[in-house]
Amino acid sequence: MNDFKSYSGGQPNNSQNASGNANGATPTEVNNTVELAKLLTKAMSGKNEGQILQTIIAEAERGKREGTLTNADLDNFYNVLSPMLDGFKKRKLREVIIRLKNI
Repeated sequence: MNDFKSYSGGQPNNSQNASGNANGATPTEVNNTVELAKLLTKAMSGKNEGQILQTIIAEAERGKREGTLTNADLDNFYNVLSPMLDGFKKRKLREVIIRLKNI
């Protein structure tokens, strides 16, 4: 994975698209996120949760600093993934997103 936008082909996300789901994600964004999850699963096979989280955070921080990852991208990432998480993991993801937005 080169950056977070690579899973969406670098296309800008339009969270106000009328065809979006209840979380604001379009079917294309959901499909792209599923593909990202598959790539991440393969890349992170054998690593523990902490190592995976560190890798994702490091990649996101790099994207923010390089200007290739926007706050809107982070919001879309959260909106697509959060329904699949339990309460604790959802709160943890929200904390990570807030931290990344402040970079």
